[in-house]
Amino acid sequence: MRLQGKRIIVTGSDGFVGSHLVARLRQEKAEVISVDITGGDDVTDWEQVKDYKDIDVICHLAAKTYVPAVVEGPREAYLVNLIGTLNMLEVGRRNKIKNFVFASSYVYGHPEYIPVNEEHPINPINPYSRSKALGEQLCRAYYQDYGLRCMVIRAFNIYGEGQSDNFLIPFILKQIPSGKIELKDPEPRRDFLYIKDAVEAYVRAIEYSGSGFEIFNIGSGVSYSVNEIVTRTIALSGEKVPVRYFHQRRQNEVLNTVADITKAKEKLGWKPSVSIEEGLSNIIQRTLTHRLSDSDQRAH
Repeated sequence: MRLQGKRIIVTGSDGFVGSHLVARLRQEKAEVISVDITGGDDVTDWEQVKDYKDIDVICHLAAKTYVPAVVEGPREAYLVNLIGTLNMLEVGRRNKIKNFVFASSYVYGHPEYIPVNEEHPINPINPYSRSKALGEQLCRAYYQDYGLRCMVIRAFNIYGEGQSDNFLIPFILKQIPSGKIELKDPEPRRDFLYIKDAVEAYVRAIEYSGSGFEIFNIGSGVSYSVNEIVTRTIALSGEKVPVRYFHQRRQNEVLNTVADITKAKEKLGWKPSVSIEEGLSNIIQRTLTHRLSDSDQRAH
């Protein structure tokens, strides 16, 4: 599917991944319908979303995603992550759309083997990952019952410019100007995927013309520990900053996870192109530019 002129709904369009995806789709001359709670668009309100017409693709990213907040407020998270998904699937069914792309994550739990492929058993371990696993089942149901084409993207740890300070890499960068970095646990390892590569995977899923229901892992295929990310970030920043770990492990912490991305390579023709060093350098450069800009504004 060529994207020029296609009407594509992106829910969660103002979020980290959504904003990057919207920018890319508009570069491709797609007609993007942005749907985000920050603009008053509530995917859980059927009366608000039921009248979308002449839609070609829905890319459903809207969700409660910050795991600690979801654990504290599970009812709201399940409401948004399940009812929002159900409503957008129904919009897709009514419009007979070409593809419904669903953003999933963290559904594997503690890996039984590494790297983790799409056939790995599902074992969600908190309300967020459970809501995503249930969302995947809704997608499968709409495919099986109504023939709605659904592509599930199981993203590993996406990072990049514009990500919330709640996440590891921006949290590290936020602390550097203070002259010290403090973190809980140096050991957990994650598969980090740069935002540009993640967006490319979503675009390939939007365009996918193969079988009607597919699940794709997207990641780099390599894991790095918290300590390795901290060390690389400090080195690339050119700063000398002491690091303190409190050696506090989160409950039910997954200690290592790596994506097997063979399927995405074979069926989507996708593979990551940005190394961890290049991705971190891009973020650091943007962060420094913003700080200099803020300093100039305060000076005037």
